[in-house]
Amino acid sequence: MTIGYILLTIAGLFVLFGFAHRVLDRMKMTDKWALLIIIGMIIGTLIPSIPLGANISINIGGAIIPMAVAVYLFIKSESLKEKMNAIFASLIAGAAVYIAGRLLPSEPEAMLIEPNYIYGIISGLIAYLFSRSRRCAFIAGVMGVVLSDITQAVINAATARPGLVSIGGAGAVDTVVISMIVAVLLSEVLGETREKLQGGTAKKNTEIDSHLTSTLIDDNDLKDREKDGEKDEKE
Repeated sequence: MTIGYILLTIAGLFVLFGFAHRVLDRMKMTDKWALLIIIGMIIGTLIPSIPLGANISINIGGAIIPMAVAVYLFIKSESLKEKMNAIFASLIAGAAVYIAGRLLPSEPEAMLIEPNYIYGIISGLIAYLFSRSRRCAFIAGVMGVVLSDITQAVINAATARPGLVSIGGAGAVDTVVISMIVAVLLSEVLGETREKLQGGTAKKNTEIDSHLTSTLIDDNDLKDREKDGEKDEKE
């Protein structure tokens, strides 16, 4: 069992026992749909990839289903700004994964860690850094990997370079799964921490403002009373 299947299984258990309810709710998804998506991805990866041309194919579980979820989340985005953030983060993540693929050794044996794992971590990290919401992070995490594969397929076709590009197939499914989980996990953990810190600061500032306002009102009341007292003495 590859790391992709392991992570999907763990994610499914988290959803099943309700641990991911808050994250899914913020992403406008239900627990039932999340489980169906995870099961669909696992089954879809076992189905042979669909050929799109002489040297390119696409996998159902590793690309089509995650892309469909990304499109759904994109449509559900609450503002044009959020949509633009998702597009920008996806392009940056795609470029980062493609460049990493060119720079890292082509032989997996020359590395201590599987290259597909590194691509997934890079895509997920970039997706989090350049996104502004959990939805954007998921979209960019998935589309970053897919766009990298599409870029390679276009370059192969333009330069008549041999070699099959399987979008979301073979080891690429591990990359997609790692990327989307890393992106959403970072957004949830670090985003929640940031929100709590900002909430605490905002609360503290509100209390200070309230105290200052109360002090000013008391001072003004005291001044008014002194003026009234002086006026009564003159009369």
